[in-house]
Amino acid sequence: MKKISLTLATAGMFVLGTTTASAAMFQEEAAEAGKGFTQILKEQFIQGGPAFMGIVLLCLILGLAVAIERIIYLNLASTNSTKLKQQVEDALASGGVEAAKEVCRNTKGPVASIFYQGLDRAGEGLESAEKAVVAYGGVQMGQLEKNVSWLSLFIAIAPMLGFMGTVIGMIAAFQKIAAVGNLSASLIAGDIQVALLTTVFGLITAIILQIFYNYIIAKIDSIVNDMEDSSISLIDMLAAHKK
Repeated sequence: MKKISLTLATAGMFVLGTTTASAAMFQEEAAEAGKGFTQILKEQFIQGGPAFMGIVLLCLILGLAVAIERIIYLNLASTNSTKLKQQVEDALASGGVEAAKEVCRNTKGPVASIFYQGLDRAGEGLESAEKAVVAYGGVQMGQLEKNVSWLSLFIAIAPMLGFMGTVIGMIAAFQKIAAVGNLSASLIAGDIQVALLTTVFGLITAIILQIFYNYIIAKIDSIVNDMEDSSISLIDMLAAHKK
């Protein structure tokens, strides 16, 4: 967990530095032009081309929506498994399987759901209970990973769209050179600047979403490890209860 936290912190500092540098660049241009930061950012966005920049912005909005939904879901899915295991063990000792199932009904999260499925099959033997735990664990893992693939898709698409916009802009610049017949920096500088803006916004979008993606994956791994450890504990408790 310390390694994950360090990785996220390092990546967060990188994104913060990148975003800060971009913001400083736009603020400097705004100060020189006597315009507001928002106005300069809007102008730079429009100069990048509505077609590609609009799609990049859409990737950022949809990606953030998916990331926020997953973070909320995963935080709600996190439970105090140590406390739950103790409550289930006490319920098994005092009231049997039905009392333990009632504890699981009143507890939210995938661990409690897996416990309930295992307890529900406990009467058919330990092997049936273990199969139920494994099968329902796979179902819960699928719920945890739901929509994460969309987030990775937006991370991949955003810089690709930026690079495509840059390539198209460079082609337009060279076509202008061919039409005029001479190479002039002032002739193509504006076109090249506009072309590179799509890459900048695409990379910023991908970096921001990548941070959320890494956090979500780390959170899923933590919950899955907790589910596996708790499942083993449940089988041990059921085995001890039947003796």
